[in-house]
Amino acid sequence: MTTAVAANAEISRVFTTSTRPSSIKPRAIPPTIGGCSFNRLSWRFPLLSAPTTSKSRVFSMSKENDGRSADEPGGLTYKDAGVDIDAGSELVRRIARMAPGIGGFGGLFPLGDSYLVAGTDGVGTKLKLAFETGIHETIGIDLVAMSVNDIVTSGAKPLFFLDYFATSRLDVDLAEKVIKGIVDGCQQSDCTLLGGETAEMPDFYADGEYDLSGFAVGIVKKDSVIDGKNIEAGDVLIGLPSSGVHSNGFSLVRRVLARSGLSLMDKLPGEDITLGEALMAPTVIYVKQVLDFISKGGVKGIAHITGGGFTDNMPRVFPEGLGAVIYNNSWDVPTVFKWIQEAGRIEDAEMRRTFNMGIGMVLIVTREASRRLLEDGRYKAYRIGEVVRGEGVSYN
Repeated sequence: MTTAVAANAEISRVFTTSTRPSSIKPRAIPPTIGGCSFNRLSWRFPLLSAPTTSKSRVFSMSKENDGRSADEPGGLTYKDAGVDIDAGSELVRRIARMAPGIGGFGGLFPLGDSYLVAGTDGVGTKLKLAFETGIHETIGIDLVAMSVNDIVTSGAKPLFFLDYFATSRLDVDLAEKVIKGIVDGCQQSDCTLLGGETAEMPDFYADGEYDLSGFAVGIVKKDSVIDGKNIEAGDVLIGLPSSGVHSNGFSLVRRVLARSGLSLMDKLPGEDITLGEALMAPTVIYVKQVLDFISKGGVKGIAHITGGGFTDNMPRVFPEGLGAVIYNNSWDVPTVFKWIQEAGRIEDAEMRRTFNMGIGMVLIVTREASRRLLEDGRYKAYRIGEVVRGEGVSYN
């Protein structure tokens, strides 16, 4: 098979070998106690595009164990919903002592004059809403988005994606819908669905439920890595709009929904769509837009706004001694976030640390580049703030 991956001969050889039909490459389909495991290989999914780097440990939690009633007075927090971001950060710090150098959005592995950039993620308890709404066709897009959006923050072009689909009893029609969404996500990000794992695990999951994980690998030349080291005070923050909640914060969303007394079939107040439709809107895949912006120059750092919101994700790309000021009212916050905050009586600081608030990706660019990007009529973007001396993120 011929590909256009030309970073060096080594990666081309590896990529070509990995896309052989399964009849001529090793294939393990081991039986498991109480279940079956199926390896899905890339020969069934043709190359979706002709494509022209270790620091990552991202912690996410969706355990729901708060000991408080949803009806108890007071504003809800992510911790109330069972997700302790501080505990997750502490675990990352402990792991860093065993594996120094982690903390970025993607892990970098040197290969010739390039880096392979890898990322892995899931979609959290958004899956619960998929089960309740019956919307399975787009959850695969969410899965791909969470990983490819992470690795593109380094400037990497996604090469391929792998998925893990686990369920108690395999429903072929449902699984097909989910995997079709994964294929769609790969097409949107110009990468190949190289293979995957389908695990049937009786008595492990509730009937009709499943779990998903995804893994993406991309490539970037060493001299083209976006690492934030040249960010300086006065640089501009350019925000790219989200489609809504994306794939983070759903443990809190579900707690708010329970408190509100509304169902997923009820209309989102002020909008002509249901709450289920608004909450299940697929995560935006920013790959093509971000790579296009990078190609025009002036991009110094990129932050994927996921769990932790602006508060925890922006500082990950700043050199020591720098922080950010976010301009209030510099973009339109989607109605779904206003409903979440009002129905859950959630404080501003908690919203900003939990949700993307309508901005799914932030580029840190020079002033000259900001003018150019904002004038590009092909994409919607907002000037949402600037880099300042100091630490953390403030709002003005």
